[in-house]
Amino acid sequence: MKIAAALGVVAVLLSGCLAAVKEPIATAEHVDLERFMGRWYVIGNIPTVFERDAYNAVEHYELGDDGRVHTTFTYRDGGFDAPVETMTPTGYVREDTGNAVWGMQFVWPFKAEYLVLYVDADYQTTIIGRSKRDYAWIMARQPTIAEAQYRRLVERLRAAGYDVSGIRRVPQQWPTGTVDDSSAASQAVAGGGQA
Repeated sequence: MKIAAALGVVAVLLSGCLAAVKEPIATAEHVDLERFMGRWYVIGNIPTVFERDAYNAVEHYELGDDGRVHTTFTYRDGGFDAPVETMTPTGYVREDTGNAVWGMQFVWPFKAEYLVLYVDADYQTTIIGRSKRDYAWIMARQPTIAEAQYRRLVERLRAAGYDVSGIRRVPQQWPTGTVDDSSAASQAVAGGGQA
């Protein structure tokens, strides 16, 4: 079942590679990989077919000694009480890109494009996208952010050439005490800091 799901993800993500690529898309100038690692809650996205009804979606990155980014993506399909689904792709950071261009490998040897379009100075919010502008992910260190901040991030996607009418807010609901807010990397962003 997991192999079939991984192959499905690869097929969906690589299908964009076969279509005509739009104008180049600007990425973050530089991504400090060590600061970028850790837990990111998916706040909104232009989803793949697998994420259209995702709840509590979380992406977690861990930098390996070999420079690969070990990724764990978890979500509940269809509701907060649904079983947790897990995908474990590996990120390969391309050299000479300021660490903003990755290949995300779900199944060898295919790598889907993964671009860090934006990350704020405090590494509290980020936007992931693709040159084809077919999928995108707005993520934060906390499961909720201020509405004004969310709108600013959506506006960044629009400015990058995305049709933002397909963005879906990802429902996030966590029991008290389950959100790790003890580290500097996951300080609250609900105050509406600049995006």
